Amino acid sequence: MNFHYALATESTNCFKAFVKGGTFIKATLSFISLINHIFTYWPIYSFCTIKNINLQVFSETMRPKIILNAAMSADGKISTIKRKQVRISGEYDFARMDRMRADADAVMVGIGTVLADDPSLTVKSERLRYEHKQRWGRKDPIRIVVDSMARTPIDADIFNKGDGDIIIAVCNNAPGERVKKLNEKSRIITIGRDRVDLVGLMSNLKDSGINTLMVEGGATLNWALISGKLVDEIHTYIGAIILGGENAPTLVDGTGFFGKEDAVKLELASMEKMDNGVLLRWHVLNQDKK
Repeated sequence: MNFHYALATESTNCFKAFVKGGTFIKATLSFISLINHIFTYWPIYSFCTIKNINLQVFSETMRPKIILNAAMSADGKISTIKRKQVRISGEYDFARMDRMRADADAVMVGIGTVLADDPSLTVKSERLRYEHKQRWGRKDPIRIVVDSMARTPIDADIFNKGDGDIIIAVCNNAPGERVKKLNEKSRIITIGRDRVDLVGLMSNLKDSGINTLMVEGGATLNWALISGKLVDEIHTYIGAIILGGENAPTLVDGTGFFGKEDAVKLELASMEKMDNGVLLRWHVLNQDKK
C-alpha cells in the first residue's frame, strides 16, 4: 500500500470520527489506528526513501556546501616528515586562498593542524576583511576546529587573533575539564560518542546558518570528510617541489579504500597555471554513479 495514501486515508478517518461521531473515544480510536498504520508502513517507506535518496538533495538541504582546499608538493605531500608547515605555493595562491576564506561562512581544520601549525584562520587582506564585515558583521569567517578530545591549547593563535565566532567540536568522551576551559573562549558543540560525528556536526552547522564551509585539512580530517561523502569540491594547488617521506602526510590519509569500486570519483572542473605550479579544481561526483 502507498504510504502517503494510507496516511491520508487514516488522517481523514480520524477527522471524520471526531466531527461526525462527536465523541472523544471515537477520535482517539481513529488516532490509535493512524499511529499503528505509521509504525506498520514506516520501515518500508523509510527503506525505499533512503535507498533512493539523491545525494545532491542531501547536499543542498542538510549540510553546508563543503570545499576542501590544500596546497601540496608535486609528490602529493602537504607537509614534511616532521609534520610542520612548509610554504608550497606563492603569492597568487595565497591571495586566492584569502579570497576563499573571505567568501566562506566558516573555515574548518582538524586538531592535528592546530597542534602542528597553530593557524589563526583569519582573512589577511584588509580590503577583504572590510568586505566580509559588510556582509556578515565580522571581519573573519566563523572558525571551527574538529577536536574530539578537546586538545586545542588555550593559548592557540585561533583564540588570540581574528574577529568572529570560534567553534570547537568535541565528542561526549572529551575530558570535562578541558571542555570547560575551551568553553570560556569558544562555543562548544558536543556530538558523537568516541569521536566527533561529522554528519551530525554538518547538520548542526547548517542549522546555525552556515551555508558554505571551507576545509583546510589536515589529512585525517580530509579523509573523514571525503570517505563520509561530505565534500562537494576539492581545490588543490600543486607546487614545484618534492618533499618525499613515506610518513609525510598526503592530501588524504586515513585507512584508504580497498578498491577502485569504493574510491571517490572526481571530475576536473578547471586547471590553471599559478605562480610556479598549477591549481586544479575538482567536483566530487555522486558515488552512487559508478
